Amino acid sequence: MNVSLGVLFAVGLGYLLLLFALAHLAERRWIPERILHHPLVYVLSLGVIAGAFGFYGTVGLAYEYGYGFLAYYLGICLSFMFAPLVLSPLHRLCRTYQLSSLADVLTFRFRSQWAGSVVTLFTLLAVLPLLALQIQAVSNTVNVLANDTRDLYSDGPQPDGLALIFCCVITVFTVLFGSRHTSSHERHSGLVAAIAFDSVFKLVALLVLGYVAVFQVFDGFQGLEDWLARHTDIQALLYTPIRQDATRSLLIIFFSAAVCMPQLFHMVFAENPNRRALQTASWGLPLYLLLLALPVLPILWAGFQLDTYLPQEYFTLALGVERESPALALMVFLAGLSAASGAIMVTTLAVASMCLNHLVLPFYQPGTDQDIYRWLLWIRRLLIAAIILGGYVFYRVITGREDLASLGMASAIATLQFLPGVLAVLYWPRANRLGFLAGLVTGYSVWFVALLLPIVSEFSPDALLSVYRDFVRTDTLWSAVTMLSLALNAMVFSLVSLLTRTYPDERAAAEVCSLDDLNRPARGILDIQSPHDIRQRLATVLGEASASHELGRALRDLQLSSDESRPYALRRLRDRIETNLSGLMGPSVAYEIINKVLPYQPGGQITGEDINLIEYRLERAKPLLTGLAADLDSLRRHHRQTLEELPIGVCAMGHDGEILLWNQAMGRLTGITSEQVIGSHLGNLPAHWSALLGDFLASPSPRLHKQEINPGGQRRWVSLHKAHQAGLGNDQVIVVEDITETELLAQELMHSERLASIGRLAAGVAHEIGNPITGIACLAQNLRLDKQDPALLATADDILKQTQRVSRIVQTLINFAHAGQAGQEGAPQPRVPVVVRSCADEAIQLLTLNHEATPVHFDNQCPDHLVASGDPQLLLQVLVNLLSNARDASRAGDPIHIQCHVAGERLHITVTDQGSGIAREHLEAIFEPFFTTKEAGRGTGLGLALAYSIVEDLGGEISLESPVPGHAAGTRAHLWLPRHHSPATA
Repeated sequence: MNVSLGVLFAVGLGYLLLLFALAHLAERRWIPERILHHPLVYVLSLGVIAGAFGFYGTVGLAYEYGYGFLAYYLGICLSFMFAPLVLSPLHRLCRTYQLSSLADVLTFRFRSQWAGSVVTLFTLLAVLPLLALQIQAVSNTVNVLANDTRDLYSDGPQPDGLALIFCCVITVFTVLFGSRHTSSHERHSGLVAAIAFDSVFKLVALLVLGYVAVFQVFDGFQGLEDWLARHTDIQALLYTPIRQDATRSLLIIFFSAAVCMPQLFHMVFAENPNRRALQTASWGLPLYLLLLALPVLPILWAGFQLDTYLPQEYFTLALGVERESPALALMVFLAGLSAASGAIMVTTLAVASMCLNHLVLPFYQPGTDQDIYRWLLWIRRLLIAAIILGGYVFYRVITGREDLASLGMASAIATLQFLPGVLAVLYWPRANRLGFLAGLVTGYSVWFVALLLPIVSEFSPDALLSVYRDFVRTDTLWSAVTMLSLALNAMVFSLVSLLTRTYPDERAAAEVCSLDDLNRPARGILDIQSPHDIRQRLATVLGEASASHELGRALRDLQLSSDESRPYALRRLRDRIETNLSGLMGPSVAYEIINKVLPYQPGGQITGEDINLIEYRLERAKPLLTGLAADLDSLRRHHRQTLEELPIGVCAMGHDGEILLWNQAMGRLTGITSEQVIGSHLGNLPAHWSALLGDFLASPSPRLHKQEINPGGQRRWVSLHKAHQAGLGNDQVIVVEDITETELLAQELMHSERLASIGRLAAGVAHEIGNPITGIACLAQNLRLDKQDPALLATADDILKQTQRVSRIVQTLINFAHAGQAGQEGAPQPRVPVVVRSCADEAIQLLTLNHEATPVHFDNQCPDHLVASGDPQLLLQVLVNLLSNARDASRAGDPIHIQCHVAGERLHITVTDQGSGIAREHLEAIFEPFFTTKEAGRGTGLGLALAYSIVEDLGGEISLESPVPGHAAGTRAHLWLPRHHSPATA
């Protein structure tokens, strides 16, 4: 059966254009996100592992090894069924640090660019047979359909011109599918959608072929059973003895494929949307592979029944050729083209990124005047073309000498050499770079000599096989090479790692990668103060535009503002930029750039761990913790919550002054939330808190009692206690106890005690003064009765008034002593109308009698109609005290203003002077008994205390304000008294 090349080319190109259209729709988001990011699409995209070998070669594998061909599927299934042991930890590592290839992972773990470069070179060698396999499968299919070629494996020239055209077309499609993004870690939605469609098409094609084989070639299952009964030799092929060691080799080879083969690693980790998708793949991919395996044996038996001239690995094609069914043949051609093109695209994308990150960038980087993103994009495209061209050249070199199974096994065994390194990443912190490289070179040397050289040259490994046979007791070359290379690799790896030094950076990376541990990073000191500093440093390497872009991306990822200044936030920003650059340029180059432009200060590494970063990572890792780790995390959360909800303030400071803990009580006390202050430096706190905590940390005393602070103008008192945490990097914990209420109660108690002492003093003074005053009053009354002289009578009246005033004051002192009120015998003093202006005039008149006092100008501006409700004598005493104090503070000739106006139901009286004023620290104590700012001998400290008590008894309020608003000095006394309402206005 012949199909014209034009038809094959048109059909093949049309199928590839269909894939491109599908990818384009996915990239444009015209396909809904819920479909593109569905775990089923991701599972189907993993079908890329079943390339041309999975579509064609497994039939040949079944012919050669019988039921042993199932090891191909079982090995891959086992890697996904045991995903929590290998795939899940690697996925966490890759997603956290944007590692997009196995070379990235091993470079990150061993902190060696040599590790990444050697792995990349060996991967290049390993994928050449794999690429040649895909090209050969397509070329042979075309030659069978178009040219009726019967001898596919001969040393003679093959009509394979279409192979070059296929390589050129697939190069274009690979560039269009997978080189749209600058970062190799960005998900290629279009590529994933196209590969998923490829997987569906391959599965449908194989199931159709299985149906044709059973129901059209054998006329149903009964016919197949009868045929097998007649052909016992064919049935015996199923039980072809495959040695136990060969079975183990197959299982190990394909078990490692999930993490060692670049195309599957790329789809499993770089294109994985989330952890849920990997969980679905743990059962979804085995189910998909099971469906792929179902038609293999019916297709094999159908090929024998049809007595086709084609090799066993092309029995899938034979069903259409021998039955003269162009539709079936074209379907097989498209399925094989689909399998081969998908494998080539994903493989070259993965390897091109590895080459860029580990072979190009370590030795040449673009200048700061270039667009780094565009440069990386074009270099990656050139590498894609070069790798596919390399695969084509390898295919041309080996044309006609190797079957698909040989090429597939050679490639898989080569990538198997990475397995010891992968397991060491997760399970062996003691492993080091020298051991890894020594083991890898040893294993690859065996593979190169025993498998690759015979493929590309006339070299025969038969002489070596006898040695292998004695060592591993097998007659199968690939099995011998597998066991010997892997054993030598692991042995050399272990011995060299144990005998050589493991560097600190390797140990730190091992902690990050370890399965049972989370990274415990140490806090370092950066000599940067803001993101602006980071951008300037990055610009020296990446250029202004790229530095701004990377900084902005990191700020968005961490949801930080551009004016961030906290050391903890700047460290996270630095690490995030390194992670993003790792996805862009590889971990080794990113590590080198960041440590060059944003290094930690030499000698500034702090012994303590970065507690805040550990807390952040534990919060993110909570869903992953199980067993004892989950119990410990619950205990941590309990203790953390206890600290947070303590009613007393707790904060922890690092040795460098960084704030590590700030509980809710500290937030309430300071008005600063933990989100604002955690990770910042002590010096970033408001001045009063910074000074208080800083001085306390510097002092040798473990306690500091009764410290007064004024946050926001509010007077508070705190006591501080501190303790060193010697085991945690000399961090210090400070307990801040708010004792404001206790201090206010103590002051109130002291005030009451002072008042009680004044009361006792007042009672004694009143008793001693009362008798002389009574005598003076009697003499004045006698004088009024005995004399008729008007001047003497006036003097007698004045004497009586003053004695009455003194008596009233004495009575006030007595009442204050006994009951704390101005009323006689504790009864409320009767309220009468008091004209404020008249009372002020009388006070002014009394003060003018003292000719030795400072001469000032009293300005009474009180309106005549304003009447207060109170006691005229008591109000007079208050005004005398206020005016007297104002006069004592004023200079000669200064005015003192007395004003009064209505304030609702009260009268507001003010006494304003232009004197020296009262110091701010004295305002709170100015009404305390015996407190005075006057010179010794000039004041008793009782005047304002009595005034305060009188006004309080009158139902009013009194306060002092200094300086006077709008002036540099002066004092203004405010007096609020109840307003009197006459019956007419009531």
